[in-house]
Amino acid sequence: MPRISPSAPQPYAAVPAPAYPPAGLSPRSDTPPTCAVPHFAPVRVRGGRQRLRRMLRCRRRAVAAGLAVTAAALVAAGPGGSEGARGHPDAGDRPTAAAVREPRPVETVTAPVRIADAATVRLLRPGDRVDVIAADGGGEARVVAAGARVTRVPDVDPTENGALLVLSVPRPTAARLAGAGATSRLAVTLC
Repeated sequence: MPRISPSAPQPYAAVPAPAYPPAGLSPRSDTPPTCAVPHFAPVRVRGGRQRLRRMLRCRRRAVAAGLAVTAAALVAAGPGGSEGARGHPDAGDRPTAAAVREPRPVETVTAPVRIADAATVRLLRPGDRVDVIAADGGGEARVVAAGARVTRVPDVDPTENGALLVLSVPRPTAARLAGAGATSRLAVTLC
């Protein structure tokens, strides 16, 4: 039999046909006669690597989406899952999911504050957010109120030392402001 090189196309090679039909059986009349199969190069599918990459990318997306849905379900279930509903012994000690999510309203009060620099107060308008800083005589400064909302800016009298400013702050912060105003000079920075 002649040797066929896979690199060069060859005409049909003469390959002996197998004995068909096997001995003792007669061929049916509607079957075609047997013939030799020609030699051909391997069949390569185009885009196979891209399909594989696309399939892996889609699988990663599906896994990520599944993890996101699972995390959302766990968050919605709240701490401890559904054991508390079935009578878990510690169920009374755990806060419910609704209690954890609801922010408690902070009680705010109006606090008048005397600021040392009157020119700074003239720059402020109602609704601005300011940080109130207390400066001690030793040169050390500390923030007394962070993010306080300006509710009112009274008229500034140029003959007075400093200016009055009305802030809306939580009740504990108002107490700190009153204490710091009595012992230190107060300044504001615009947030």
